[in-house]
Amino acid sequence: MDQWTAHIDVAALEAWMDLQALGNGPISGAHLLGGGTQNMLLRFDRGLRGFVLRRPPPHPHAKSNETMRREMRVLAALAATAVPHPHLLAACPETDVLGAAFYLMEPVDGFNATAGLPEIYGRPDWCRRMAFALVEGIAQLGALQPEAIGLGDFGRPDGFLKRQVPRWRAQFEAYSDTAPTWPGGRALPGIDRVADWLELHRPDHFQPSLMHGDYHFANVLFRFDRPELAAIVDWELATIGDSLMDLGWLLATWPDGSDTAPGPVVVTPWNGFPSAAELIGHYRAHSGRDLSAIDWYIVMGCFKLAILLEGTHVRAHIGKAPKSVGDRLHADAIRLMERAARLTC
Repeated sequence: MDQWTAHIDVAALEAWMDLQALGNGPISGAHLLGGGTQNMLLRFDRGLRGFVLRRPPPHPHAKSNETMRREMRVLAALAATAVPHPHLLAACPETDVLGAAFYLMEPVDGFNATAGLPEIYGRPDWCRRMAFALVEGIAQLGALQPEAIGLGDFGRPDGFLKRQVPRWRAQFEAYSDTAPTWPGGRALPGIDRVADWLELHRPDHFQPSLMHGDYHFANVLFRFDRPELAAIVDWELATIGDSLMDLGWLLATWPDGSDTAPGPVVVTPWNGFPSAAELIGHYRAHSGRDLSAIDWYIVMGCFKLAILLEGTHVRAHIGKAPKSVGDRLHADAIRLMERAARLTC
């Protein structure tokens, strides 16, 4: 039995699709797609049409179904915009069909750059252009008016930036409760100083906007025929907040010339890509946003990502993640904190 069949009732799915007038006949060619999160992505055909089903993982978290419902809402809202995204075909927010909320979208004809670049992308000018297209994606997203696309109540923008450091600092401190052998604050030297700097230099104001929440090379697909975005994917962390957080998050993963090892998001070969400063300039030109506090957003991205990566190191301490993976991500977390320290000097 294929792995996915234990979690997706084909007969129930076909009956539901009949009600939605989506294809006809039996489902064929079904296979799981990799990448992204632990959520299940099933690619299949029905009749002459292709589909991708997205549902929570086999062992869902308490909020997995609500996360699916939020993704459905975002994709539906983006349908009338120019932001590249997978086209939502139908959504099932209820759990009675497959035991979990799920939705169907059109397959995207694109590739994930972290899985390897097509041969034509060996041209440095194509790599340069794909990086600028990546930045244009969040500029487009941040320019949307949430109320105009039906997402005015999608998040809690009031106090959004004020909540960031306390939230992630608390998560970091909570790691000690689950892994007594983990060295605590000593694991990421300088984390308290960086947290204090973030609190002291937090921007006073921001423009509430739709943000992706996990924007980097691994969560977009590029076109095969030219260096442009085919779709932004994995919308599970989307909310109404400060879209400059997306830019800071992207820049936190971007090589800055001082790294001696690959970062947490790797594209190889790294040939022709612009510098972080060029990305910032490109975003400014396409958004018109005030970027005088951009260092704060980059440091915030480093701080948050380091804490998330350190979580796997913590799980490795208690045998819930491979030691080799925990060690590698711990090294990435240290490099992120070192980058943050350089920016806060």
